[in-house]
Amino acid sequence: MPTKCAVLKHVQGVTFVARGDSHHWVTMDGPVSVGGTDCASRPKELLLFALAGCTASDVVSILRKKRIPVTGFEMQVTGTEREEHPRIFTAIHLEYIVRGENISPADVECAIDLSTTKYCSVSAMLKPTVQITHSFRIEPSCATEVVPAAGS
Repeated sequence: MPTKCAVLKHVQGVTFVARGDSHHWVTMDGPVSVGGTDCASRPKELLLFALAGCTASDVVSILRKKRIPVTGFEMQVTGTEREEHPRIFTAIHLEYIVRGENISPADVECAIDLSTTKYCSVSAMLKPTVQITHSFRIEPSCATEVVPAAGS
């Protein structure tokens, strides 16, 4: 059974750095009002980043394998927290924004469905406790946008 490892180190106040198996460091911090320096992302923001990054890499890879002419991709992620502590996310909405010409909505929906129901492990971990919804839109290409080819 594969095991993932991470280390977290205290810097000062509520500023921490963490490193996982990839050996890349991530900084986390809090607002000044709770002893932070407001110099980095909050831990819960990283959870939203992880969900978006996981499903985005699936969707872009699936579309690329289907030879869909994607020239740009981004996501908007909205997390709704409950009022009482712990202030957990009760709902997260993912909006996928795909750019390109002549892109079939059915191809985009298929890629999103495969990610959200089969491949995205972050989504699978959150689904039992968080309502995750999604939408998408297809926009025309911008002249400066190009999604890098695999291995670039």
